Amino acid sequence: MAEPKVDQQFSEETRINYDTKEAITDGIIDLLKPSVVEIDDRVRTVRESQVELRQQIDSLAADLHVISENQQVPVDLESYVKKLNNSRRRVMLVNNILQNVQERLNKLYSNVSKETARRKATLDPGRPK
Repeated sequence: MAEPKVDQQFSEETRINYDTKEAITDGIIDLLKPSVVEIDDRVRTVRESQVELRQQIDSLAADLHVISENQQVPVDLESYVKKLNNSRRRVMLVNNILQNVQERLNKLYSNVSKETARRKATLDPGRPK
């Protein structure tokens, strides 16, 4: 008659262990999710402003190039056009880096969600997801 008590105790410990792990997992997800979403939103906003900046630089460089070709200006605008083109390249580089960061954040968030679902299913296959 002692065996049912042991099985019941083991089952109770398993349930408590599952509940604890589930609570910790949910807590970690709840802790990380707002940060990941906020960073993702900020990266998206910065990328959009980088695209806008690149377009403005292109427009200004084209205007300066036209001015320097059509008019005799006392200031050599070509050096400024080169500086703008260098700035444009840097903006594009930063944009590429931000795009990679955003992709990594999306993958991280996806992996965390998948791992959480997998662990929940592993810990208690009888419970609905």
